[in-house]
Amino acid sequence: MKTTFLTKTTKTFAIAAGVLTMAAGAAQAEKWDMPMAYSASNFHSAVGAEFAKCVTTGTGGDIEVVTHPSGALFKGGDIKRAVQTGQAPIGERLISGHQNENPVFGVDSVPFLATSFEDATKLWKAAKPVMTRILSEQNLHLLYSAPWPPQGLYFKKEVNSVADMKGLKFRSYNNTTSRLAELTGMLPGTIETAEISQAFATGVAESMVSSGSTGYDRKVWESLTHFYEVDAWLPRNYVMVNKDVWGKTSKANKQVINGCASLAEYAAYYRSVEYTQFTLNGLKAGGMKVGPAGDKLKAELKAIGESMAADWLKKAGADGKAIVDAYKAMK
Repeated sequence: MKTTFLTKTTKTFAIAAGVLTMAAGAAQAEKWDMPMAYSASNFHSAVGAEFAKCVTTGTGGDIEVVTHPSGALFKGGDIKRAVQTGQAPIGERLISGHQNENPVFGVDSVPFLATSFEDATKLWKAAKPVMTRILSEQNLHLLYSAPWPPQGLYFKKEVNSVADMKGLKFRSYNNTTSRLAELTGMLPGTIETAEISQAFATGVAESMVSSGSTGYDRKVWESLTHFYEVDAWLPRNYVMVNKDVWGKTSKANKQVINGCASLAEYAAYYRSVEYTQFTLNGLKAGGMKVGPAGDKLKAELKAIGESMAADWLKKAGADGKAIVDAYKAMK
């Protein structure tokens, strides 16, 4: 099923690029290097590569987008700054990775606020206008965004309660995950996705909260033993363009890029939905124990999540309240 869907979306990108080519006018050829934090095999990176081909073909080669996965060009934490400052014209990054700049960037990682793909879509609809404005103020133009599968907990041992987590070395990737570690007695340390396998293999980390996709891509069953489905949140990646570069792009090429971005957002969303069970099956096949968290652990995590959500709302201020109010009105 996974291969069939990828094949279909690849063909869709190719057809669309051919159609969009007619819309692009002649312009001086440009190369847009696109740094990406995740491995080439990750579905976000795979869709990003198809987006790049779509733009390159659709603009008739006026703009050649070249992806650089696995943090090869810039590490994950440096990608946004690189695009803001023009070191790279375009890039992809985890939105919540910028929470230290503005709490609003962490809206998709508020524990148990949106725990399904349907709710995550509503939350993004509520947040997108605010997010677009904030990014624009930072010299960035938002192209598209897509969710990861629901986040679960990974461990090297069986865990039945928060008390079982105390003292574990925890891989964090944003402010929310660091705070979750602190509130559960774990010891957080920021580790980029490309470094996960080595971190677990060397004992630098013993646990993390992430999707089945991340664990599957990094073959964490080589070091970890348990994955608990808690559906804590569905974080999002987004693709951004330097605003100055975007301003200099011809109207025809902007239309092509926007068309390719819409296709990429659609494809990435459904790849994420499809990939969820596929990767959980992959973790099982690797030897991990995969299943829902026990009632005690779920209740304790939910209580912690409610506290974290209240804290986020205070920090996010009027923008955060507006987003949450708009989201709740859709439910």
